[in-house]
Order: sequence, then structure tokens, then C-alpha cells
Amino acid sequence: MSFTQFELNPRLLSNIAHAGYEAPTEIQKAAIPLVLANHDLIGTAQTGTGKTAAFVLPILHKLMSGPRGRARALIITPTRELAEQIHQTILAFAAGTRLNSATIYGGVGAGPQIRALRNGTEIHVACPGRLLDHIEQGHADLSGIEMLVLDEADRMLDMGFLPSVRRILQNVPPKRQTMLFSATFPPEIENLAAQNLTHPKRAILGLSRPAHTVSHALYPVAPHLKTPLLMALLKQTDTDSVLIFTRTRRRAERLARQIERDGFKTTSLHSDRTQGQRQAALTGFKSGRYQVMVATDIAARGLDIQSVSHVINYDMPDSPDAYIHRIGRTGRAERHGDAFTFVTPEDRQMVRELEKIMGQRLKRETIATFDYAAPDALPSRAPSEPQHPQTPRSGARRFMENSQGRRRSSQRLERATSRGDSPRPGRRTGGRASRQADHRAGRPSGGRVWSNAHSA
Repeated sequence: MSFTQFELNPRLLSNIAHAGYEAPTEIQKAAIPLVLANHDLIGTAQTGTGKTAAFVLPILHKLMSGPRGRARALIITPTRELAEQIHQTILAFAAGTRLNSATIYGGVGAGPQIRALRNGTEIHVACPGRLLDHIEQGHADLSGIEMLVLDEADRMLDMGFLPSVRRILQNVPPKRQTMLFSATFPPEIENLAAQNLTHPKRAILGLSRPAHTVSHALYPVAPHLKTPLLMALLKQTDTDSVLIFTRTRRRAERLARQIERDGFKTTSLHSDRTQGQRQAALTGFKSGRYQVMVATDIAARGLDIQSVSHVINYDMPDSPDAYIHRIGRTGRAERHGDAFTFVTPEDRQMVRELEKIMGQRLKRETIATFDYAAPDALPSRAPSEPQHPQTPRSGARRFMENSQGRRRSSQRLERATSRGDSPRPGRRTGGRASRQADHRAGRPSGGRVWSNAHSA
């Protein structure tokens, strides 16, 4: 099958050929005819299968006819990087059509976005937060939207964007064509689809397994040896394009600095970096300026980085779906890729889940020259005092303790008075400062017995 069979606008067909695409992918075969026939669509496809073109091409074809100079298509996506990637895809396919696209996301100045919204740019690719800001400030008129795409809907749910998405949907016409793409369908996404799509057709290419072009290997390791093992692995690996995933932003930044010190050209991608820094990191990694990029899961969904040869999970992802999306950065477009995952004892359950999805036992690998018995270099902490659990107290016991506490408080007050330390006139006793001091000293205050259980 070829793209000509979709009967797309000749200008689009020329741009498709110029971009080097010869035949549509499975998701494009399934989705493009449905969108061209004006159906609402629910789409699921494995990352790296051409999903973006599956909705961009029919949108551009439909926009070639009809009015210009006003917003007609809105694409909502969870991250700035994905918005920028979709925007670049639109620019490539829309060359020579006089159709315009603009991105709307946070972390950059609002001025150019406001001008694009006011000047009638036909396609807006937006992240929910910034778009909602423009709507509330009166900059965005979405009353002419004909086609709406909710891309990576489950990711927007994970990031807490669903309330913003629902508010945005209140500002677009109810009579529209809606396309929803999601890798998984938890109840919240099913409800979103049921409430906002009309008799949708489905283009489902399941995510049951990762791409067949990816080889998988697990590297069992103690937590304190992860970084030394990573350095040893990088030194014996073709490091032209390696993407490393960590769970946290701080770990990503710290690890990137350490890899850089070991002689690898390294950058990082996480939400603590400015939009300019994130875009520079992506551009540098794609161009080969950087050999290694250390990222959090912000980069795991949808980003089109064709040349990644290796994905290394420094930290085990928190779900099989996250694993599939992470390793989907390699083995793209039928290229071969490798996925290495560091596994600690606490990751055993996730390993079992992954192997169930894969339908086979994942191979375990070791590095022959690596010292897996090396002790933790960090000084051990002084052992804490044993915590003895308190036995439940009966009502009578609590009464006795409270009574004893009140008697001790009264006795302290009497001793203080006899020494001439009586409170000054008009000053309250047993106030907040007094209670805090009693608390720190472990003394009863106001009839209450403070213990480790209370102050924990």
C-alpha cells in the first residue's frame, strides 16, 4: 500500500515523498481513512510507529479546503517536547500549503503565542496549562475549532492535566471531530472518551509487547554499585547515542555530571531545566553533539529520536507500560536497538511482570571484570536506639497518667513560685512556647503525656 491510495492533496503527497516516506505504517493505514471519513477516533499504537503522521496528514488534507486565517485544529499534548515535535512534523508536511502552526506551552514568553492566537493561525499544538491561561485571559478564541486531538491522554492523566483538559473542552464547539490517542485506558480515560467522542471508531495496535527490533537484558546489581556498573557498561558499549533513564530529576542531573567527568559528552533532560535548555539538549543529542542523554520519564513518551542505539534503565520503571515507552526510544523504524535494565532485589516483582508481558524469561547479564562484591563506600550510620512499640493503654491507665501529669505540672509551678519565679502579671502560663519546651523535653504538658509515639 502507498500513500497515494489515501487520495491526499497532491501537495501533501509531494511533501511525504520529500520526507522519505514510502509506505504507510500500520497505524497510518488504520487511522488515516477513518479521520478522512470524519469519524471520531480512539487510537492506540506502540511508540515509534508513525502515530503523529496518522492524525497530522488527514488534518492538513481537510484544512486545505475551507476558510483560512482562523484556528481550526487544536492538538493537546502533555509535554513541551512532544508539542514541539508535532509542530515540526506539521511544518514538514505543510510546506507550500500556506497553512500555519503554532506551539503553546509554558517556560517561554507568552508574546509570540498571543500573536499567533490573535492572527488566526490554523493549527495550535498546545500543552494544557498554558493554553488554559490564554483562554482565561481572553487571548484564545477556540470557537472555530473543527478538529481536536488529545494526544497521549493517559500521560496527561498521570501528570494531573485532566481537570485542565476538561475545562479546555468546555471552550471548543461541541460539534467537532475528536481524536483521542492513549497507550492505556484506565477508567478516567474511558470516561473522558465516552463524554467527549461521538460514536468513535477504533484503531488499536496493542501495546502488549515491546518492538521486536529491541534486545533486552537485565543487569542484577546492588543499589550502591549502580553508578560504577553504569560506567563500566558505557566503556564497553558503542556510546554514539545512549539514552539513560532515572526516576528523579536530581539523580538525572547528578548522574549526567558524573558521566561527563568520565569523558563522555553528556546532557540531561528533566523538568528542572528551562525550555531553552531542554530544547538544546534534545537538539544536541539528535545531532550527535552529545553521546549520552540522562533523562526522567518526561522523555519516554512520543519523542522521535531515531538514532538511539541503547536505552539504559538506571532505575527500574514503575510499570510495564513505562518500560515499553522508555525502550521505545530505540529499535525505531525497524532499526535494531538494545535495552539494558539495572535490577536490584526490590525490583523482583516488576521483573516478573515484564517477563509475563514478554512471554519469556529476560536474559541476565554481568560484566566479567566488574567487582560485584565491592562494599558500600558510604560510612554506615550509627544504629538508632531500638524503638519499643507501646502497648495499647486502657482508659484507666490514660486517666492515671493524665492525673500524674497534672500533679507534676502543679508541683513545678509551686517550686517556681517559692523561688520567686512566678509568672509576671498578665502573662499566661502553659502557652504555646511552654508546651513546645515541654514537648522537646518529653515532659507532660496540660495533662498530656508526650512519648515517642506522640512526637513521631
